[in-house]
Amino acid sequence: MPFYRSVGQVPHKRHVQFRKPDGGLYREELMGTEGFSSDSALLYHTYAPTDVVAVDAWEITGQGTTPNHPLKPRLVRTHKVDEGGDAVTGRRLLAANPDVRVSYVVADRPSPLYRNAMGDEMYFVESGTARVETVFGSLEVGPRDFVIMPTSATHRWVPTGEEPVRLLIAESTGGIRPPKRYLSARGQFLEHSPYCERDLRGPSEPLVVEGENVDVYVRHRAGGTRYTYAHHPFDVVGWDGQLYPYAFSMDDYEPIIGRIHQPPPTFQTFEAPGFVICSFVPHKVEYHPDAVIVPYNHANVDSDELMFYVEAAGGARAGHGIETGAITWHPAGFIHGPHTNELEKSVDAYNAGRIEIKNLRAVMIDTFRPLDIGEAALASEDSDYLASWRNA
Repeated sequence: MPFYRSVGQVPHKRHVQFRKPDGGLYREELMGTEGFSSDSALLYHTYAPTDVVAVDAWEITGQGTTPNHPLKPRLVRTHKVDEGGDAVTGRRLLAANPDVRVSYVVADRPSPLYRNAMGDEMYFVESGTARVETVFGSLEVGPRDFVIMPTSATHRWVPTGEEPVRLLIAESTGGIRPPKRYLSARGQFLEHSPYCERDLRGPSEPLVVEGENVDVYVRHRAGGTRYTYAHHPFDVVGWDGQLYPYAFSMDDYEPIIGRIHQPPPTFQTFEAPGFVICSFVPHKVEYHPDAVIVPYNHANVDSDELMFYVEAAGGARAGHGIETGAITWHPAGFIHGPHTNELEKSVDAYNAGRIEIKNLRAVMIDTFRPLDIGEAALASEDSDYLASWRNA
């Protein structure tokens, strides 16, 4: 996170005596990145965060992948993998490479406490509402919210509405953060950034929960481990720093438009080692008199492109089976662009003045190494997607 935040009780200086009402010392925990050399948060626990009473292996199933061979574009219908579960143990793997694992879950029950020790996680809420409880405090989230969860932040998801929470999840092996080009040398969002600090929602007060012998599931490089802690990890009375979870609504992304078609980096929202995340939101159409308002044919020579449709593709893009929750997957080495009849239909509509706004809502994950196919993608794939370009 680019800016400092202080929540709850903290002493006037760090690493000094800070006492509880009973006279005992609070227990400090420094969560730091890049050793002690980058962003961090300093948390004050009522009990020692190191008091583990049991350790067990957590067997994470469904993690196998299949190479995209023969190389094909794919259309994945995530709503076919909606059997429910929780946001941690119920997530289904769609795609993976050494940098990122992409999953989907329809969460209809609270998750166990969990943290990812390998990297940050990005959650995108397709629909439903939830409370994200974390060691830093809570976040209330709803449709079209991104949630960025820092590495090793213990948290859980609690659905709060009548309908389940549909989540697209990207598990990074590093940090997920705003693009550097949006930030000053000191970390402030710059004037040309499509969003800024005011759009980010962090925890505003501590979340203190009493409990003993509490399980926490941890994903790490060797697999999964379940720790049982003597006391509930949500015993933090205060914290400060620049490393904490936050939410950001896609609806607060201010698109940058031009006279002619703008490429995906114009919509970039986050970056991480080996991949980027973009927000495609409704925006005014291009305004050059001869503009072509659909993407030109392009070859992703060094990236795989996953486009998750928050809403079904409309306008000239309708009619190709790209419904709400669909993912189009265009791999490196495959040339793609307008589907059959899409180019002419879009030009005709533009010339006739029938299009003023592109009502597109989608999240794109572009990876810089090839993705392998997860079991959920294989189970929900539309095998005839390639035909959507015939005679285009």
